Parts: sequence; C-alpha cells; structure tokens
Amino acid sequence: MYKSVLFLIAMTFVSCNQAQDQISPSATLISNVNVVDVRTGNIIEDQQIVIDSGKIKSISEMLPNADKYTRVIEGKGNYAIPGLAEMHAHIPSPDTSKKRIEETLFLYLSNGVTTIRGMLGHPSHLEMREKALKGELLSPRIFTSSPSLNGNTVPTPQEARKKVTAYKNDGYDFLKIHPGIPLDAFDEMVKTAREVEITFSGHVPVAVGIRHALESKYASIDHVDGFLEGLVPDDENVNPSDNGFFGFAFTNLANTDKIPELVRLANENKVWVVPTQSLFERWFAPISSEELLAQPEMKYMPASTLTAWRSRKDQTTGAGSGFDKTQYETFDAIRLQLIKSLQQNGHGMLLGSDAPQLFNVPGFSIHHEISGMLRAGLTPREILQSGTINPALFFGQEDQFGEIKVGMDADIVLVNANPLEDISALKDIIGVMVRGHWLSKANIDEKLDEIAANAANN
Repeated sequence: MYKSVLFLIAMTFVSCNQAQDQISPSATLISNVNVVDVRTGNIIEDQQIVIDSGKIKSISEMLPNADKYTRVIEGKGNYAIPGLAEMHAHIPSPDTSKKRIEETLFLYLSNGVTTIRGMLGHPSHLEMREKALKGELLSPRIFTSSPSLNGNTVPTPQEARKKVTAYKNDGYDFLKIHPGIPLDAFDEMVKTAREVEITFSGHVPVAVGIRHALESKYASIDHVDGFLEGLVPDDENVNPSDNGFFGFAFTNLANTDKIPELVRLANENKVWVVPTQSLFERWFAPISSEELLAQPEMKYMPASTLTAWRSRKDQTTGAGSGFDKTQYETFDAIRLQLIKSLQQNGHGMLLGSDAPQLFNVPGFSIHHEISGMLRAGLTPREILQSGTINPALFFGQEDQFGEIKVGMDADIVLVNANPLEDISALKDIIGVMVRGHWLSKANIDEKLDEIAANAANN
C-alpha cells in the first residue's frame, strides 16, 4: 500500500512537469514587463504575462520554462497598460471605401485605442462589431449607437416609441441623442428605453435642459453639453435656443456657484461625462486652420477631408467670423472648472475626443484630449482610469477589459515610460496587442506610412 501511494505521488509530479513543458504553440509571452495597475496606481515590476487565444492566461514574477516560448515580446524596462477606449468615436459610413474604413480603424489601434464607442450608428456597424469580436476584422472592440435620434427623426412621442423599440430589436448597444427633440418626445423616448432596457447617451436637447436630462438618467452626457446653460440664473430670462455653440452665447451670464448643484445631480443619477475637450481646443478655439493643418497626423487624412475641415474652421473662428477670443477664454475656463468638479464629485469621466471631427484624427486625437484633461486638473491616474476601468464599468464588462488581469481580453499597450508619472508616455508606444493580436511598432509604422501615401494620392 505504501509503495502504491509513493508511485502515485511520483506520477503526479511527473505529470505536472510534463504539463509545464506543454506550452501552446500559439501562446505569447511578454517578459519582464512592468504592469501598471490602473485601479490602484501601483506598478508591479518585472512580470511575465502569458497570452493565448486572445486572453491573458497568467501573470507572474517567475515562469517555469520561459525559455521554451517561441513567441516572446521582451518588455524589460517597458510598461504595460490596458488598451485605451475612445468613448466618443465615429465609424465611417458604408459609402466610405472598405480600405478607408479599415484604415480609420487602424488609426485608432496605432495609438493604443483597443475599444471604441461609435456615436452615430448604422446597420453596417453592427456587422463590423461582430467581425471585430470574431477576429475577422483588425479593429478595436466596437460598441455602436443607434442612428441619430433628433428633432427630425423623433418629432413626436409616437415616433420616439417606434424608433427606440426598433433600435433595441436591431441590436444596437445604446441610443444616440442629438439636439432638437421636443420634450414630450424625449420623455417618451426615456420611458420606452427603460421598458426595453436600452441606455441613451449624447447631447442635451434645448427643450430638455440639463437638470431634466440628468434626472432622466442619461448613461453619459457628451461634450459637457447643457451644463453651461444650466449655470445661467433664471432671472436672466434668456431664450434657451439662443445658447450658441454649446452655451457659448451665455458665457458671460453663467454663475459658476451653480456648478456644485449640477455635479450633485450627475452623481446622484450616475451620469458619466465625456468631455471631448479637444473638440473645443481645436475646432472652437483661437488657433488657426494653418497651424492645425501643419500638425504631423494630418497626413493620414484625405485632402478632401482636410479642405472641408479648413473651410468649417475658418467660418467658425477665422477672420470675419465674429469669434470673440476674450469670451472664449472665459468659456474655456468655465468648461475646465466643470470638468474638474465633475471628476472630483460627479459620477466619473470617460475619455473621448470626437474623432474624426474637425482636426481630430482618429487615435491621435486622444492625446489632445488627454492634454485638455490635464489642463482641467485631472491627474494621470484619473485620466488613465477614464480610458480603461471606467469604460469597462460603463458597459458592465469589467470582467472583459479595462485592466491587465488573468482571464481578461488581451488588450495591452506597451510604452517606454511610466504614464502615471508622465501621461505623455502614452505617445511613445512599443506595440499594441488587441485581443491577442500583436502589432509591433515596426508593424504600426509601416501601416501608417501606407495610410499616409493613400491619403496623399486621394
């Protein structure tokens, strides 16, 4: 009996060693890398990350038989962060060429964006979403809104109920709200959305107003829309429709003492905010179209797009437009105060730049957005969370992405330096892994050169 027990123990030991020797040929090892814990802000040094079948299989300080892995990414001195989410993205419509759609998706990936929330949905985006999840399309993970709900598409409560029900049945992830919706149609939209269990995000229609919007429990309000208008005292007796560009016309009437009330409502109703501050620092700001066009990332956009951007920019803030720089500076200061307050005492921030929008090139624009959040006073850790953990929480998928943990999707970005010390480290990418598919810096640069050449020839 004693000999039998010893034999079983010995065989178990041999089996364990054999299991360790059996390394999947499809497994990838990221060796000796510093892992950034975006939740706590800790750095776990010199870790061995094993990825297989698109998932993180193990993370450890020591790894038996590490020399037997045939696919190894040396991470010594580098930092691993979860892939970023662009929470106000736009996916090209189907009348765009297949090549340009693929290029746009790659531009996001090239900057470490492995998840996008498409904010103007189309039936073709549902198909793209599924192809991306199955690995049939090199793309960030896609969440897509419905087509636009606005004053033209939902002018009545009846039409609102019909559209909301149809978009839920079609399989869209959420509803996109645009301006112009009448109050009665909006309230029916909210009622129906709750019944069929679909969330809604986007703009705040003038007829709705920020307080009613927050109490209606938007999943997210984008652009900090409606907040500045909510700072105007009632006794000013303004016509809400005279608010201008995101409340710009009411800048000098705004009472910032009202900010805590709006922030409290956002927190109580669990409304996330996507600032898209870069949209205001580039399109609606005292910077010339020539200066913006000279920036390196513009080479990835077709000439026709750049021409359209220049024209719209010049009409908005150029000579003869009536743009008031002094008023803009006050407007900008109020927005920054709102963003900081919403981060400190609101429900939370989501990273989003509104790309591709005027001079916001997909992927690259996320770095402009990060700079704007820094200006508002957010810390690198808070900004990193807004693009990792917070989006995962927003979608209820914190067990899928948003952190580097065993069992999670292998969405990993390697950078040269610690982004918690200097968030600009996110620009210095070594490589991007999207659900296990590795894009080295050489791969990324080669593809970017191809995209630039195609744009120049378009």
